[in-house]
Amino acid sequence: MSLLRPPQQLSLFDIQPASLPIALAPSPPAGAPQAPRGPAPVPDVTPVTTLAPHAPGTVDHRHPQADREILLGESLVAYHLKRALRKSVGFVVSADGLVVTAPRWVGQGEIDKLLREKSAWLLRKLAEQQERRKRVESSRIEWRDGATLPFLGEPLRLVLNASGSRAHVQAIEAHRPGEPRQALHLPLPHAAEPQQIRDVVQSWLQRQAKQVFEERCQHFAQALGVKMKRLSLSSAQTRWGSATADGAIRLNWRLIHFGMPVIDYVVAHELAHLREMNHSPAFWEVVRSVVPDFATARQSLVKEVLPPLG
Repeated sequence: MSLLRPPQQLSLFDIQPASLPIALAPSPPAGAPQAPRGPAPVPDVTPVTTLAPHAPGTVDHRHPQADREILLGESLVAYHLKRALRKSVGFVVSADGLVVTAPRWVGQGEIDKLLREKSAWLLRKLAEQQERRKRVESSRIEWRDGATLPFLGEPLRLVLNASGSRAHVQAIEAHRPGEPRQALHLPLPHAAEPQQIRDVVQSWLQRQAKQVFEERCQHFAQALGVKMKRLSLSSAQTRWGSATADGAIRLNWRLIHFGMPVIDYVVAHELAHLREMNHSPAFWEVVRSVVPDFATARQSLVKEVLPPLG
């Protein structure tokens, strides 16, 4: 008799693409050959549907690999169609746009019908992703003297000072309401290149992250009665943290942009896996025992936008 082995690693992810599997695909015709196993089928090369010129006010949602178009309400949606060995049609909306995955026997007319049936959900999710992209772009940092970036949930102003010897934070005494209360002084000349400023700032942020995360991990490990073997920083694009069964914790250094409630939640989440290597109700009770209001912090990971790294 075989026993199910517990997972060796669990991860905490940030915003994931919105997916809506649609179990409405028609069955393959009786007697039709089954889709072969093995290599993936040859990609469908049907040309992009050509639509009439856009109506006034039409909004575009275009995937970079779009090979199909459909008009949903007043929105022209250009999406990427993938054929796969599956029994249903699935929709996934990500930052890039819409991807539709369908069995090979499902015709384009049936796919269009399903898209129109789910148009309200699709357009809402596409609009949310579009708005998020705008917020990400507006948060982009200009790597220069006087720029600001989030640090521990507060804006931090960059000050270039070639006479300094090391990067350090200093309070801004005469700050106005709504303006940064602290400045990060960098030992760089005003003529420093943006990439040079970025590298120095990110190196400083990573050092701060390691220091803060170490302290919070020690605090919550003691509170939960678990032992963390080692802590390391990651630069993952879609993962805030992970935990392995042997006590190794990885945390994304960019969490240092968030306030302490969010950092505490992610730290507690990962350490809770050392007691419950799953996401069962028992796991969430472990998290709640040390971070009672974890749901609020969890929402912040979804709603708040961090500036792009570039």
